[in-house]
Amino acid sequence: MNRGARVELRQLRYFVAVAEEGGFGRAAERLHIVQAAVSQQVARLERELGVVLFERSTRRVRLSGAGERLLPEARAVLAAAERTRRVAADLAAGEEAVLRLGIVHNERVHRLLNELAAVAPRLRVRLHRLGPDERLAAVRSGELEAALVRALSAAPGLELLPVWEDPLLVALPAGHALSADPVLSLEQLGGLPLRLAPRDGNPAFHDLIVGALREAGVEPRLGPPFTTLLDTLTAIGLGEPSWTVFYHVGELPALPRVVIRALAAPTLTTSLAVPPGPPAPALRHLLQAITDLDPARPTWT
Repeated sequence: MNRGARVELRQLRYFVAVAEEGGFGRAAERLHIVQAAVSQQVARLERELGVVLFERSTRRVRLSGAGERLLPEARAVLAAAERTRRVAADLAAGEEAVLRLGIVHNERVHRLLNELAAVAPRLRVRLHRLGPDERLAAVRSGELEAALVRALSAAPGLELLPVWEDPLLVALPAGHALSADPVLSLEQLGGLPLRLAPRDGNPAFHDLIVGALREAGVEPRLGPPFTTLLDTLTAIGLGEPSWTVFYHVGELPALPRVVIRALAAPTLTTSLAVPPGPPAPALRHLLQAITDLDPARPTWT
């Protein structure tokens, strides 16, 4: 890269568009400009950086190795620029801060929002219900200021701030010998087939349970997959002995052939996924509300 290189946001925007659309023509359509302008700006960006960003042929355009390395950096720069633009627009218009938050289904969220209203009564909060991967992607792109996520130990490009711990629950047949114990361990349950959702449905939770079983010296015996909570509990009550593990998200169905017991360990950690670096004012209010709900929790700066 030339030391005196001057990279423009427009060039990065065109680069990202070509990478995502897979070609200069489709990128031009997306950007509502002529293809020649896209090609010219991407070529100028390549000269400024001193690297080739795309492998071009008569049939297709694809990212080079350097392009793949630089794509997430370009997206991060554009996201930061967009956040700056929005903050400046809000300040110029005299508007109050807005917090866009990705949430999970948990009664603690309502308590957190009530505390946030007390901490910052003029803060406008917009809640977004998205899948786990979508939540993280929205924080990375700047579409959300933060998102609550479960069971994650790492999220590339983001910081994870532990917010609360929830116990896990176990369901097993009412007539099973283990049903008399109010609290069960993974070692006790290891001999029964486990009804667990496939990993691609919820990788973080799947890995949490499978990893905890193996740490306890138990090789998981996977039975039929977990589908919905009601269907899975019904199958446990009517079929061959098996068990499942889940976290509490609402009122539990009453099924006479199934018992629900506490799991001794592990617990389920819910974290707040945030961009790295100093938090913006709206996010600082949220962090303060989290601290006020649990004064024993370390504060963040």
